[in-house]
Amino acid sequence: MNEVGEVRSGRRRFLQVGAAAGGGLLIGFILPGCDRKESDRKEPPPEKAVGQAATAVSDRAPGLAPNAFIRIDRQGIVTLVMHKVEMGQGTYTSMPMLIAEELGVDLAKVKLEHAPADNNLYSDPLLGGQVTGGSTSVRGAWKPLREAGAAARAVLVQAAAQQWNVAADTCQVANGVVTHNSGKTAHYGELVDAAAKLTPPKAIALKDPSTYNLIGKKHARLDSPIKVDGSAQFGIDAKLPNMGIAAVAACPIIGGKLKAVDPRKALAIKGVREVIKLESAVAVVADHMWAAKQGLAALEPQWDAGPNANVSTRSIVADMMAKSQGAGAVATDKGNAAKELQSGRKIEAIYEAPFLAHATMEPMNCAVDLRADGCDLYCGTQVPSLAQGAAAKLTGLPLEKVKVHNFYLGGGFGRRLEVDYVMQAVALAKAQAKPGPLKVVWSREEDIQHDMYRPYYVDRIAAKLDDKGYPRAWFHRVTGSSIMSRFAPPAVKNGVDPDAVEGAADLQYSIPELRVEYLRHEPPVPTAFWRGVGPTHNVFVVESFVDELAQAAKQDPVAYRRALLDKSPRLLAVLNLAAEKAGWGKPVAAVAGRKVGRGVSCQFAFGTYMCQIVDVSVGGDGDVKVHRVVCALDCGQAVNPDGIVAQMEGGIVFGLTGALWGEITLDKGRVMQTNFGDYRVMRMNEAPPIEVHIVASRDDPGGIGEPGTAGVAPALCNAIYAATGQRIRKLPVATALKKA
Repeated sequence: MNEVGEVRSGRRRFLQVGAAAGGGLLIGFILPGCDRKESDRKEPPPEKAVGQAATAVSDRAPGLAPNAFIRIDRQGIVTLVMHKVEMGQGTYTSMPMLIAEELGVDLAKVKLEHAPADNNLYSDPLLGGQVTGGSTSVRGAWKPLREAGAAARAVLVQAAAQQWNVAADTCQVANGVVTHNSGKTAHYGELVDAAAKLTPPKAIALKDPSTYNLIGKKHARLDSPIKVDGSAQFGIDAKLPNMGIAAVAACPIIGGKLKAVDPRKALAIKGVREVIKLESAVAVVADHMWAAKQGLAALEPQWDAGPNANVSTRSIVADMMAKSQGAGAVATDKGNAAKELQSGRKIEAIYEAPFLAHATMEPMNCAVDLRADGCDLYCGTQVPSLAQGAAAKLTGLPLEKVKVHNFYLGGGFGRRLEVDYVMQAVALAKAQAKPGPLKVVWSREEDIQHDMYRPYYVDRIAAKLDDKGYPRAWFHRVTGSSIMSRFAPPAVKNGVDPDAVEGAADLQYSIPELRVEYLRHEPPVPTAFWRGVGPTHNVFVVESFVDELAQAAKQDPVAYRRALLDKSPRLLAVLNLAAEKAGWGKPVAAVAGRKVGRGVSCQFAFGTYMCQIVDVSVGGDGDVKVHRVVCALDCGQAVNPDGIVAQMEGGIVFGLTGALWGEITLDKGRVMQTNFGDYRVMRMNEAPPIEVHIVASRDDPGGIGEPGTAGVAPALCNAIYAATGQRIRKLPVATALKKA
């Protein structure tokens, strides 16, 4: 049975058809969460903002204007003006697949353009701007992109039927060609001008999933060839005529300032143009990166330590521990957990998760061409409109005079949701003695020591067990920084940061009495989203604690979870699938001279149900080796299974890296880690075999980019407990085992 999407302004999802500039067909449509009334707009309407987009779009929905566009030219090439960015997650393959499926074209005929920075057109009301993050790209575009493709198909077929004077339902489409039962054919390029004059049908018939040619089938990444041959352009590759290159050093003490610097030694180095001083940083501008780095090394800046000179990890955690004993804002309250926990058999624990750096493959960078009449930014960013707004504020230019040229991102992981590096680059460009294009590139040391870190969390958790050993009452208090209060304040309601409690407030387990609280604690350390966001610590805490309860009940961890998942059939199904594929209940393969164990974790986050099972061995010195990871997931309809497997593999390796070794520590206001020598990242020879099993489903897609990272830490730690009997309640594993 076909899905039917009725296009109504009441649903705030509608389609407009018109002629593209220079001829051809343009489809304009609304993306969910991004729609604005025309009267709310501060910028030019979309047909101007997109450049080559519509010049004649019919007004089928008064008071609304489209914020997404598909163009089809006279050669039959389909162009999607892409509202999301590509940072390795595969959206530049999966999202074109949605259009190509319904439109009936070869995927190779679909091209992409970055959408311009425009917070009016593309603002997400929850995240507070034009954002790629939260594993939302395919989830948000799943229906509107297919509807737009189907609408384009409908008007193209209608145009052919009118030319041939036949009924539209006697025509078929395949590979960008309309064919009539009589044998007449016309390719899309021949029909676009006529189709642009038509009105799409009120009810859009979407393809029956049983007829999909692309969706659900493995497909190679469209951006792989250019990334392999080196022609793909990242922000760090930006080149402008006579561009200066800046190496920068910010104050090593968080919140400190630049006191003084003598530029003479740096200026004596060949190729150095100038030394620029900012309030809390100093930069050397040169003809090339090597001269800039040499010049920076020659400087001996003096720093004012500021108010955080005595801040350490120890002092931050002590303050958090004290605060975590107070009452928090209520995120979930079912029954009367507090009263239940006053009597009976109670298990309780305190868990801790450390500050973490992003350590993106491509260090932070931004090129700025600042002129009296405008400013152009060249960078990779997850938030182009926020970058645009920050630059406009710093330069005093009107918003429309700031242009963001977005590139592929060499790793985002949440780091490029921030614009601190853009602001620094603009400030340096403004301060140049001789104006001109300037590219600022951070060193790896600068990147790690001046990151915006995944928050430190302290979690207090307790459960009362019934006579069968199952939780009758459950209490969980999360204490940590509120990123949402800074990033998207409207999302924080009644004192609860929804990100900080995700994975804790919406448990899938059947527990009669449940209370989850959130306590905000802001350290002097700047905090930001990290791949997997809130669930990276909540799933660790919840799934580790569920294992503790299973141990207390003297039950098998998988069997224990099965009993608690009687009302979550999808999570139960992935648990059973993972257990089957991992051989749960069978002995773990022995490793000479080492203890072996197997651990499990379940989660529901980002709209995806997942179970991970990890096999480990632990040496006498506490060295942990991960031998195998089995991941089963139900993410709804899989668009590109190949991309899902890749995201699980990458997310799991990223999560294992953080769980095993990830830790940012402070002493005397300084971040102690500097590079991959002391902020360790999993190497290829350390990465385990990873099996990914996807449950076949016709439900709407769930998120993919972050779930793999969020769920692996507890499975790892539960496996270590199975091997050694040591329960890890404080990450990273390496530090916990060393102290033991």
